[in-house]
Amino acid sequence: MICGPTAAGKTSVGIELSQSLNGEVISADSRQFYTEMSIGTAKPTRAEMHGVPHHFVDHCSIENPITAGEFERQGERKILEVLGKDKLPIVVGGSGLFVRSLMEGLDDLPSSDRLRSELIAQFESEGIQSLLERLGKADPDAIKSIDHKNQVRVMRAIELVELSGIALAEIRNQEKPQKAFDPIWIGITPERDELYERIDHRVDQMIKNGLEAEAKSLLSHRNSAPLKTVGYKELFSLFDGEYDLDEAIRLIKRNSRHYAKRQLTWFRKIDGIKWFHPDQVEDVKRHLHSQLSDR
Repeated sequence: MICGPTAAGKTSVGIELSQSLNGEVISADSRQFYTEMSIGTAKPTRAEMHGVPHHFVDHCSIENPITAGEFERQGERKILEVLGKDKLPIVVGGSGLFVRSLMEGLDDLPSSDRLRSELIAQFESEGIQSLLERLGKADPDAIKSIDHKNQVRVMRAIELVELSGIALAEIRNQEKPQKAFDPIWIGITPERDELYERIDHRVDQMIKNGLEAEAKSLLSHRNSAPLKTVGYKELFSLFDGEYDLDEAIRLIKRNSRHYAKRQLTWFRKIDGIKWFHPDQVEDVKRHLHSQLSDR
């Protein structure tokens, strides 16, 4: 598992490892799944893939978003398929929920299309505060641990609590199913100043490559969960006339840095991750060989 913050260099490390270790890349970047989202997700081009198979890149349309649970099931099947060919699955990504679902598993949690449609309608007519009040009545403690600005997570919390009848904290502490594989965790990140330089350079390159036009083509899907993300949401506000392009670029860079910081905080809570600078690919190879020989 190759993880780390945005713009750290995970993609190139994953490709080089796959080339030298007879591997195939399994993307756990929840935005690179979508065919319509390429520039804003820093999706590798065919040339950049150097012939290495990449699974879950351009996997589906934004019109049919994939959930973390669906990715867990599909991703685990793909890992076992790659292993069955005597090849090494190299999972690469920084999307915490999707990484966790594939590597650790999610609980077999309840869901309801009817209730989800009801909650979406409530959000659209009454706003996020109405959903927070509903969650607070069902599970007062859940309000303390939920992102009040993330309506998708608030709706999912309501769904879980109302359908299961138990507190969100208790649901989160349920035992997860055993995985059919044992991941080796590799963290990739440069020092903070270099990471922020990489982020700024990537954003400038995205703008040069046509991110504004790509975002404009996705305006009709702006309320889709995959597009409520850095790089797209700032441009949607630009199109709404809230600020000019220079300010949008500044916000994308700032918000990308904030996102990278959150990613690092999340990954550093995982035991057993061995961290490397993106230029230390040879050291990563030696570490992997050592780990694999012990299994």
